[in-house]
Amino acid sequence: MIPIHELLNRIRWDEAFGDARFAVGYWDRVRREIVVVPLARSALEHRDHYFVELAGTDGEAHGVPLHRIRTVFRNGRLIWQRPGHDAPEAGA
Repeated sequence: MIPIHELLNRIRWDEAFGDARFAVGYWDRVRREIVVVPLARSALEHRDHYFVELAGTDGEAHGVPLHRIRTVFRNGRLIWQRPGHDAPEAGA
């Protein structure tokens, strides 16, 4: 399986592949569940190689470590899942 940082780079740099609606499911430590949120292009800007900035369900931006990303959806279809974790629905 492709590492998450490589998939995020493909979304960022491959115009044909990246021209879609992406959502990311990440483990929220406070809510103790996987939260699925839209992946904005601005989240893919390199500020740190170990974090991605995602807008949470509260609308606030959160720095999420890459190891907490559990799933990635492209146009509502699951395209990536961290081994050993169940996928939530793409509702975002």
